[in-house]
Amino acid sequence: MTEAASSPNLQKAITLRHAVALYVSSVLGSGVLVLPGLAAKIAGPSSLIAWIILSFASYPFAFTFGSLSARKPESGGVYSFAKESFGIQVAGVSAWLFALWFITGAPAATLIAASYVSYAFPLSKVAIYLVAAAVIVSAFVINYRGIVFSNKIQLAVVIAIVALLLCAVIFSIGSVKSQNFSPFFPNGFLPIGTAAALIFWSYLGYENVSNVAEEFRDPQRDFRRSIILSVVLIGVLYIAVAIVSIGTLAYEAGGSVAPFAAIFSNLLGSYGAAGTAVLALFIIFGTANAYTAGMSRVVFAAARDGGFPKVLEHINSNTGVPDRSLAALSGLSVLMLFVYYFFDVDLATALLIPSGAAILIYIIGSAAGIKLLRGQKGGKIFPWISLLMSLAILPFVGTVALAAIFAGIAGLIYSWFSQRASAEATQES
Repeated sequence: MTEAASSPNLQKAITLRHAVALYVSSVLGSGVLVLPGLAAKIAGPSSLIAWIILSFASYPFAFTFGSLSARKPESGGVYSFAKESFGIQVAGVSAWLFALWFITGAPAATLIAASYVSYAFPLSKVAIYLVAAAVIVSAFVINYRGIVFSNKIQLAVVIAIVALLLCAVIFSIGSVKSQNFSPFFPNGFLPIGTAAALIFWSYLGYENVSNVAEEFRDPQRDFRRSIILSVVLIGVLYIAVAIVSIGTLAYEAGGSVAPFAAIFSNLLGSYGAAGTAVLALFIIFGTANAYTAGMSRVVFAAARDGGFPKVLEHINSNTGVPDRSLAALSGLSVLMLFVYYFFDVDLATALLIPSGAAILIYIIGSAAGIKLLRGQKGGKIFPWISLLMSLAILPFVGTVALAAIFAGIAGLIYSWFSQRASAEATQES
């Protein structure tokens, strides 16, 4: 028996409902907890325009990555698209950007959840970071059990998230007042663009499901169906939360956890803070769990091609998961939490670093879509829209985008040396 035949494979276990759960939890992340309030503070009621525009504009992202995955379902998503379109070295750049995204972004997102818990149950700084670490470790443990187990947990978590958000919206409708939407443009038209740049963070995540494309049972059918269902569901939830946040003036509530602290306080009284903490934990855990699954497949795929050390090219024979990639990403994320703690990194910086990596990945993925989807319906339009939107948002990241640029250069150099070493070994043999 050959080595290829005897080595374990990834399990094909993702169905339509699991795909929707992965999309919703990947996109509906930490942004929904804070951005409706922050956007409303910037642009007032007119921030709704930004939410509506980006809800529609998110479809080109979803279409581009979903169509590429349905066309050729491989682990790694944008990594595999870049490899086919531009070669192994550009793919290596995307892989290192993905690693930076997760290693710096997972600690930032879990710290948001821990901050919500601290709002309900006063915690020391050390305890807040320990809660954040516990979320990362929990996502690792669940993913280590295998994609089937992870899918079941993810589906349950997403159902709970959607139910909690719908309850918050439905039971707040009675407190929505029309006068709270006037004046609709309190600061003019320009702040709508600023709000849109901020809200863009909320629509990152459509690329993540492509990372596990190799584990879909029927990718040609389920990618397209899950995209439509997910875009509609996510858009409706975001816009509904934004309407309630503005209509009840919840965004004017004090504290870093507005508007949900105010919304749940109105609904649950003295238990409002606890309700807010529960919602935050569900949402952030769902996002962490989905990205732990997706990003580990990128590292595994890149290691298979020499873009990362070969030791990470390993699948657990019992669970069918890339266990070493999982362990490396989760371990480095916990280590980054210590960096954030000791250097007292503020949340805005912690979120902008992975944002820079994410936008560069979207640029690479969109460019690949332009090249590979020319013959498909919509393939000549949506990838271009995705690319132009990504380029337009990149300048707003600021100087912290240098971290992503350095990571990309490191990936390029590593891939170049790896390919050179591989070629020399082939010649010697």
